[in-house]
Amino acid sequence: MKKGDIIEGVIEHLSFPNKGSFVHIEENPSAPGGQIKRTINVKGALPGQTVKVRIKKKKEGSAEAILVDTVRKSSAETKKPMCNHFYECGGCTYQTLPYTGQLKLKEQMVKELLKDELPENDFVWEGILASPSQFRYRNKMEFTFGDAEKDGPLTLGLHRQYSTHDIISIDSCAIVSPTWNAILKYTQKFYRDLGVPHYNKFTHTGVLRNLVIRQSATDGSIIVNLVTTTHHSIDEYTRNIPWNEKRSETVDELHLPEYVAGLLSLGEQEPVGLDAYTSHGYDRINTKKKIVRDYKGKLQRVNGSFEDNVGNGEFESLSYYNRIVGVLYTECDTLADAIIPDSVTLLYGEDFLMEEVLGLKFKISPFSFFQTNTKGSEVLYGKVRDYVLEALASKDGVGESVKTGVIYDLYSGTGTIAQLMSPVAEKVYGIEIIEEAVEAARENAKLNRLTNCEFIAGDVLKKLDELEEKPDMIILDPPRDGINPKALQKILSYGVDHMVYISCKPTSLARDLEVFRTNGYIPVKGCCVDMFPNTQHVEVCCLLEQQKRAKDFIEIGIDAEEYYRIKDSEKKADE
Repeated sequence: MKKGDIIEGVIEHLSFPNKGSFVHIEENPSAPGGQIKRTINVKGALPGQTVKVRIKKKKEGSAEAILVDTVRKSSAETKKPMCNHFYECGGCTYQTLPYTGQLKLKEQMVKELLKDELPENDFVWEGILASPSQFRYRNKMEFTFGDAEKDGPLTLGLHRQYSTHDIISIDSCAIVSPTWNAILKYTQKFYRDLGVPHYNKFTHTGVLRNLVIRQSATDGSIIVNLVTTTHHSIDEYTRNIPWNEKRSETVDELHLPEYVAGLLSLGEQEPVGLDAYTSHGYDRINTKKKIVRDYKGKLQRVNGSFEDNVGNGEFESLSYYNRIVGVLYTECDTLADAIIPDSVTLLYGEDFLMEEVLGLKFKISPFSFFQTNTKGSEVLYGKVRDYVLEALASKDGVGESVKTGVIYDLYSGTGTIAQLMSPVAEKVYGIEIIEEAVEAARENAKLNRLTNCEFIAGDVLKKLDELEEKPDMIILDPPRDGINPKALQKILSYGVDHMVYISCKPTSLARDLEVFRTNGYIPVKGCCVDMFPNTQHVEVCCLLEQQKRAKDFIEIGIDAEEYYRIKDSEKKADE
């Protein structure tokens, strides 16, 4: 066996995150018994599938591979995929499994991953909680501009299955509102007709990067955000203009007024064409004023029913419930495959949406973190609230209806969890590094008339040192990579009786739980919450409790930073 070889096998086992494996036997006369057995690991397969894989890296007794093709389905795949793009898109790989099968598979993977960190006794596993909706549940999606083949026509959609660079056009996605189809098809056609090049992440050339659509699950309002580079890098497109003039030239060539006008006219009989704005005397200095003045009434006219064929049949209409209330233009030059804005311009309407979760209202700005499954978030946050109430009720003389103590909500985002905890705490402090999210959290607290929530912008580690009031309980909802080791050491130093840990990446949770365990904290309750039906992703929520150190408690607390250094060394040695 060597790198690049194609081999076939049947997936025997699946481990988190969606990593399948099978044993491959290679005939080798010089090996003991004349054979070499290797475990082949490959992402993206399901148990029971017969797959073809390409060997990527060979190790002692194992090999890492890339999925090339699914030769035969698993017997567990009993559903016809709902999405037209299932066989070419790399997204919802679990669509062929019945929903009960999806839940069972996710729960099994998480329990196996965490088995060394979950105590055998005095621990309650509460299973996996289902999402209220299995389709049409996402309130936000980042679509990418690109091409489906090298130098092919402009596409707007998602990555092709097994590819890191091919982008396939998406005209119907099963996990978002069907009314987004019109926006996607219109945007792709508009910029394909103009000939504006997409951004190439390998050569760092081109213009169009992403189209981000966000929709309120509460009232159906939609915000569209067009993301491009700040200047062009292709000489023939920019006509060799000096670099300091490229930014304004880019904006001019994007025809933003015409683009916005077309978006707002999707419900009319004739979609606005590329020349529809010229009669208004386009002046880029007054772009925003002209859009607002000339097209202010269009949203009220976009109130037809949703149909597949409207006018000339090219675009679907948007119902009043699915109305566009804001259009933004974001410039972004980061080399990372992420949207880190250099500037944001409001082209039309509002730059926020309103959501309601468990009776509280939340103002969501374009780059605020907010769970992408609104109804699913009610399941998750409801469980968090249950754990907090249970922990507070366990204190002597404290009932569930009594406000008590100080709660820290770390990595608090737009303050959703902090505000949901406000009825049971005397004071809640939320710390979040993204300043825009903190401003939104403060506005949301005012909107909900909450006076005992304080939101602080900054790095968790630094801001914890500045807080004088110590916590009685801590809620942790860190980013995907988990808790910074220095911050974790500080968190442990408070010695609170209970913590609640919410994880969107169970592998990070497993790592952090080991540090908690060696410092006297163990999980007493836990569950999965399926926030992402039809995908391999899942959230985990744990209630941690500090163990009183008995005489026979011999485990020694380990410094979190030192622990991560050891783990990194082990990982590099394994590679």
